[in-house]
Amino acid sequence: MISYFSNPFIYTFIFLLSLGNTVAFSTSSLQHAQDPNLVVDEVNRSVFNASRRSLAYLSCRTGNPIDDCWRCDPNWDTNRQRLADCAIGFGKNAIGGRDGRIYVVSDPANDDPVNPIPGTLRHAVTQEEPLWIIFKRDMVIKLQKELIISSFKTIDGRGSSVHITDGPCIKIHEATNIIIHGINIHDCKPGSGGMIRDRPGHTGLWNPSDGDAVAIFGGKHVWIDHCSLSNCDDGLIDAIHGSTAITISNNHMTHHDKVMLLGHSDSYTEDKNMQVTIAFNHFGEGLVQRMPRCRHGYFHVVNNDYTHWEMYAIGGSASPTIYSQGNRFLAPNTQFNKEVTKHEDAPESQWRDWNWRSEGDMLLNGAYFRQSGAGAPSTYARASSLSARPSTLVGSITTTAGALSCRRGGRC
Repeated sequence: MISYFSNPFIYTFIFLLSLGNTVAFSTSSLQHAQDPNLVVDEVNRSVFNASRRSLAYLSCRTGNPIDDCWRCDPNWDTNRQRLADCAIGFGKNAIGGRDGRIYVVSDPANDDPVNPIPGTLRHAVTQEEPLWIIFKRDMVIKLQKELIISSFKTIDGRGSSVHITDGPCIKIHEATNIIIHGINIHDCKPGSGGMIRDRPGHTGLWNPSDGDAVAIFGGKHVWIDHCSLSNCDDGLIDAIHGSTAITISNNHMTHHDKVMLLGHSDSYTEDKNMQVTIAFNHFGEGLVQRMPRCRHGYFHVVNNDYTHWEMYAIGGSASPTIYSQGNRFLAPNTQFNKEVTKHEDAPESQWRDWNWRSEGDMLLNGAYFRQSGAGAPSTYARASSLSARPSTLVGSITTTAGALSCRRGGRC
């Protein structure tokens, strides 16, 4: 495995930070199967190239391949669209608005769901053309109805403190190539439904929304990165109805019950081809369950920091394939909530055949991962999307998870 820390001092420093933890590993191997769509090969090359890149400051050498791709660039503000080339995992081909013009949101207040006003976020996301959407200043946006994002859009909050809150929030409905980066999304409420514009020439009648922070319905090539999400009425991120090719990375999630649902229902078998990468996130204070809850598809949970859960961390039903690699799981102090996993809605005679594997995970404070399934290498190939770093480095990899405090004119 390629090491980012060619400088022995830096490597020793990170090692010393990890001392003092009581560690239990599920297995000692960190090998992974090659993805049939060559995702793994391409990500490995990007990791290798990042390790060789001549960076100006050692602080940029985080071991996080996404951040190491762009955060050391002092001109990130004028090279914003380069971010689209830094995606990894199953959502690595999400280019968002990379090939379009910059659109500056200047009006946080006048949200009109039917006739969006130029300068508002809703006007930006409903345009037909690819757009890279940024914000003129710090702002708090309270939406009147859920925000329907059309294909080939990036919402980029870097350089401003942007909050979407206290109303309906974001929906990606049968859209493709979406990037959401650097946004605070919290306290989302159910919406009343009704007429909502989703593109310039079309206004449709939409059902009431549930109060998700980000709801993905039939979406493909989606990347959600460096967002802070908390305290919504339904889920923080839900992906259902045939959604796939998704990466959820570098996010900080707090104060929420049902965090993440991946797969519509046990009977909705069209989700059997869903592929989702969950990487470098911090699952933090006040979380209860579903980090994530999976159905049917293939899920790579890699190098995340789980510092809080009340019921369980990773669960699922309907025989999903879950590949957990290099995560750090800190169990709660309560005696009966130490298990990381929850096999749901099936007797043991069924779930013992589901393919759930823990590899190189750090299990602290009595945490344990209940593995299941025979787990032939070919089975996990479709659930492997990038090379895991050692779990001892998870703290440094995820230390800046969530929306970053970037200011124009300096490193982010």
